[in-house]
Amino acid sequence: MIIAHRGESYDAPENSLAAINKAWIKGAEAVEIDVQITSDNNIVVIHDKRTKRTGNRNIKISKASIKEIKTIDIGIKFSDFYSGEKIPLLEEVLKTIPYKCKLIIEIKCGINIISPLENILKNHGYLYNHIEFISFDLDTISLLKKKLPRYKMFWLLNLDYYWPSWLVIRNKAKILRKLKRNNLDGINCWAGNILNKEFIDFFKNHNYKIYSWTINDPGKAKKLLINGIDAITTDRAAWLKEQLNKI
Repeated sequence: MIIAHRGESYDAPENSLAAINKAWIKGAEAVEIDVQITSDNNIVVIHDKRTKRTGNRNIKISKASIKEIKTIDIGIKFSDFYSGEKIPLLEEVLKTIPYKCKLIIEIKCGINIISPLENILKNHGYLYNHIEFISFDLDTISLLKKKLPRYKMFWLLNLDYYWPSWLVIRNKAKILRKLKRNNLDGINCWAGNILNKEFIDFFKNHNYKIYSWTINDPGKAKKLLINGIDAITTDRAAWLKEQLNKI
């Protein structure tokens, strides 16, 4: 499975409806988005805690109302063509998911998002096979699994993005124990040197899925797929798929 990272974020503003819809139109199997919660408990689709990097003004998401957040233009910094693009609500994105496709939702905040998320999903229960969740925070993703057991949950891991390979290898069994203890469905890993066939096989042999991020190089993507990776996250989903078909 090829996952469009924050939509077709190479061609449109990341996490925007434009980028998400562009990914679906180009045939993406899955789209990954990031979510944060506002001061009035609305769930919005944005990676950072503040709007400074992608928006035309600098507002802290957790301190702002949805009305304030909807005044932010997240398109103008990308290009004039996307001027006026707004930060979407999660509900707006859920309405875009095509039949047989998946939406991968990364939780970028803490457990305070869980109750509002449950309320939203009550009205979209038919989508449970089309939505998966990921988070770097083990407590958050584990509690979410308890609250929403029908949904697939993956623990995000930096692996050797920060830590030396020898330390990660030593901790494989520890990672496995935490997956089992919290009834999680797999891991979503940084595609560094440690993510080789031996590492992938270790978790797959214990019946866990293993995804990877963020790969824009066709050769590297091909090698991961040959080694058994279940999904690749990329900024250029349609382009990468084309390149893989040529290799």
